[in-house]
Amino acid sequence: MATTATILHADLDAFYASVEQLLDPSLRGKPIAVGGGVVLAASYEAKAFGVRGGMPGRQARELCPQITFVGGHFREYQRLGDAAIKVIGDFTPLVERISIDEAFADVAGCTHLFGPPAEIAGAIRQRVRAELGLPISVGVARTKHLAKIASQVAKPDGLVVVDPDSELEFLHRLPVELMWGVGQVTKARLAEIGVLTIGQLAKTPGWSVEQLLGPAAGERLAALAWNRDPREIRTHRRAGSAGAQSAIGRKPAEEDVFRPTLRHLADRIGTRLRAKSRPGRTVTVRVRFANLNSATRSVTLDAPISATVILAETAENLVRAVLEEHPDEKIISLLAISVSHLEEHWDLELELPLGLRDERRRPGTKIGMARWAADCAVDKIRHRFGWNAIGYGSVALGISRSVPDEFRELAEKNL
Repeated sequence: MATTATILHADLDAFYASVEQLLDPSLRGKPIAVGGGVVLAASYEAKAFGVRGGMPGRQARELCPQITFVGGHFREYQRLGDAAIKVIGDFTPLVERISIDEAFADVAGCTHLFGPPAEIAGAIRQRVRAELGLPISVGVARTKHLAKIASQVAKPDGLVVVDPDSELEFLHRLPVELMWGVGQVTKARLAEIGVLTIGQLAKTPGWSVEQLLGPAAGERLAALAWNRDPREIRTHRRAGSAGAQSAIGRKPAEEDVFRPTLRHLADRIGTRLRAKSRPGRTVTVRVRFANLNSATRSVTLDAPISATVILAETAENLVRAVLEEHPDEKIISLLAISVSHLEEHWDLELELPLGLRDERRRPGTKIGMARWAADCAVDKIRHRFGWNAIGYGSVALGISRSVPDEFRELAEKNL
């Protein structure tokens, strides 16, 4: 592991909202939100009132009556995000992009050209502001995890360099939710045992954390709490899973509600899997209820799948199982599907018609191959005439797209 702070994490501040304020100067300094029915992103002025991404638009207006909603300029998001990453790449070839608006970089090999890491970080910030007109926060540290935390502390529009000699002092005073992988549910569970800061987590016996969060998550968080993070920069990174989710407001937990939504999500995921010839074996669904509690369920299949209908039917069965396990939950607010254990090199294996119960969902059977062929035909038509040129009737009927598909595409990982 490196002994000097040469890892940078650069993150464009309130990116989508900042782009909108850049394009329309009259919005600068005002609380704005990108979206409508659902808040896709909020400016810092809106965040000060408690407005957050994923929040229903109605709730955002209640928190901030003077908020302005704007439609998204998705091509500009992509163009400006790419341009910001290119600026980082002008200083070092070791850049790992992890989303449209953030990336890691290792500058250990270019300090003789551009100066110490802190100066490089400052130069990146100055160029992004001067050339693109956007604010960007940068954290510099010895490890990826600490660099990402430093960039969060630096926000908005700041720079934080963590000295290796005092990194634990810096890290341990921070709230535990700044750690990578600690969401609201994990934060609440840790709070139950009195863990509110990263330092408290570091001092908590490992067995206690593992018992609370599970062996894998407990071990990982314990290591990160002591800044043990051996991960290196990976310039060519392929995703290990593909997923999509849809916030649907407050809807009854009924078949005619979740079925079209799952079909739409499966359509998006299946299209991506087929485009890269990377079917997956494990399907996971997540259901969020009205009280914001979530439940997940997964299944690992005998053969990898990428056909839209097979994926959708598998997800529907999993959601039905979740709802059976939670009979008192009558309202759902979000549905998500992910496919993992993706194949790197895949060839379709044909299967004999053995009359198995799941034969329709096995990719190598006659029915399975017919479904895959239909998907490929749909893919070709969409590639030539656009996504909306053709679709599945079960997807088109009853689906509410509160989040534009263009916005979802920006967040999709490279397969």
